[in-house]
Amino acid sequence: MKIYKHSLIKLKSFKLFILFLFLLMTFSACKKLVEAPPPTDQVSERNVFSTDATAIGVLTDIYASMTAFEGVFLGYKSMSIYTGLSSDELELYGGTAGTNYDKFYTNSLSRNFGAGSELWAPLYNFIYRCNAAIKGLDASTSLTPAVKDQLLGEAKFMRAFHYFYLVNLYGDVPLALNINAEANALLTRAPKADVYQQIITDLLAAAGKLSSNFPNNTFSGTTTERIRPTQWAAKALLARAYLYTNKNVEAEAKATEVINNTSLFTLLPNLNQVFLKNSREAIWQLQPTLEGFNTMEAYVMIIPPWGPDGYINLAYLSSQLMNSFEAGDLRAQPGNWVDNVTVGTDFYQYAFKYKQNQYDPNISGPAATLYMTEYFMVLRLAEQYLIRAEARAQQNNLSGAIADLDKVRQRAGLPLIANTNPGISQTALLNAILHERQVELFTELGQRWFDLKRTDKVNSVMTVVTPQKSNNTTQWQSHQQLYPVSHIELQKAPNLVQTPGY
Repeated sequence: MKIYKHSLIKLKSFKLFILFLFLLMTFSACKKLVEAPPPTDQVSERNVFSTDATAIGVLTDIYASMTAFEGVFLGYKSMSIYTGLSSDELELYGGTAGTNYDKFYTNSLSRNFGAGSELWAPLYNFIYRCNAAIKGLDASTSLTPAVKDQLLGEAKFMRAFHYFYLVNLYGDVPLALNINAEANALLTRAPKADVYQQIITDLLAAAGKLSSNFPNNTFSGTTTERIRPTQWAAKALLARAYLYTNKNVEAEAKATEVINNTSLFTLLPNLNQVFLKNSREAIWQLQPTLEGFNTMEAYVMIIPPWGPDGYINLAYLSSQLMNSFEAGDLRAQPGNWVDNVTVGTDFYQYAFKYKQNQYDPNISGPAATLYMTEYFMVLRLAEQYLIRAEARAQQNNLSGAIADLDKVRQRAGLPLIANTNPGISQTALLNAILHERQVELFTELGQRWFDLKRTDKVNSVMTVVTPQKSNNTTQWQSHQQLYPVSHIELQKAPNLVQTPGY
C-alpha cells in the first residue's frame, strides 16, 4: 500500500507551497513539546498565502494528513483504537501481549514505557500547522475576502478540534497559540478550564467566518461533498464542548441550531446509509487518501475470515459492549453496525459501521473519489440529538430529553421511552442517555472513553473491567484515565511536568 502523492482533492504543485509544507512537516515527536521549524513568516505570508489556490491548499493538506494510515485519526494507531482498548469497548487479540497496545488494554500505562504518549506529538503537530495557517492568513492582503474568511474559520476550527482531543486525553495541556518555537518549548500545562475556554473562543470565531454550505475545492460554489468544515461543524463541536463543560443551556442551543437545519441534515432511517460518503447525517467527513481503499476504519476494524493478526486487525468488540445492546437493537444485528466471524472455536464480533475494506484498483488517481462509497465520519447528527437530550435532562426538561433520545432509539428499532417509561426520573434518564451514547457512538474517536470520564463513571466501570481485561493481574487506578507523556517530551520541555499519578 502506498500513500497518495497527490491529494484526492486536487492539490496543485506549487514549489513554494511544497517548500512551506516541508517546513511544517519537519516538526516531529523528536522535537520539543511544540517545537516548530525555523521561522516561515516570509514563505507563508508573502508566497503561500498570496493566492487563493495555494492558501486553500494549506488547509486541504491538513485534512489529507489526518487520513494517514498510521495517523492519529485513522488506522491501527488511531485514537479510536487506543481509547477503545483503554475503556470497555474493545478487546485485544492475545497475540499482542507485551506491546504498547497491551498497556492501553490492561490499563497499565507507565512513565517507564512511553505508552500513552503516542497521540501527544501528532496532535501538537496539527495545532502548529493551524497556528502557522492563522498567522499567514491574518497577514495576507491579497486573498479574496470570502476565501480568507473561510480559511481562517477552518484553521481556528481545526485548532479547537485538536485541542479538544488533547485535553480529553491528557487533562491540563500546554496552550500553544503561535509558532514561536522557543516560547512554546517553555510552556507549562494550562488548566483544563483555560483550554476549554480557548476551544470555545476559537469555535465561536470559526462559526462567524465559515460558510453556511459546503464549499467546493476552489470556494467558487457549493458541493455535495461534506469534507470541509462549515459553520455547522463549528456549532456541532461547540455543542459538545459546552456539554463537556456543563454549560447545558448553551449546549442545547447550539445542538438545536444544527438539528433545525433540515435542508442539510437529517437522521437517516436506514442504519447502513449513515456512514456512506456525503451522507445527509454527516456534519463533517474526511475523504480517504490511501490509494486503492475507502476509509481505513473498515480495513482495520473488520476482522477477516482468518481472524485477527495482532498487527492491523488487532482488536474487536468487547463482551461488555455487546452485552450492553438491548434485545432487538438493530445496530447489533449482524450486517448492520456489527458483524462477526468464526475462526475455529473463536468467535469475534467487530465494528461494521464501515463495510468496504477490500482493495479497489479504481480508487486511484484524480478520479478515485468516483469509486469511493464511504468517507470517514467525524461529526454527525445523531450525536447532536444525544447532546441536546442530555443538556435538556440536566435542565430538568425531561419530556424534551425523552423526545430527542427516542429519535435515536426509534431508528435502532427499540421501544420508545415515551411509551414504556414516561415518568422516568432525571437520574435514570441521564443514565439512559449515557447508555444510548455507548451503543450509538461506539468506536467513534473515543466517545465512550471521554463519556466515562466526564460523567464520573470511569472509576466504577473500570474497577470492574480492568481486572477482567488483565486476568486479575492489574487493578484499576484512577490516574489511568489520563495518559502519560513520554520522557522525550519531558526532557525537551523543561517546564512540562508529567501527568499526575505517573
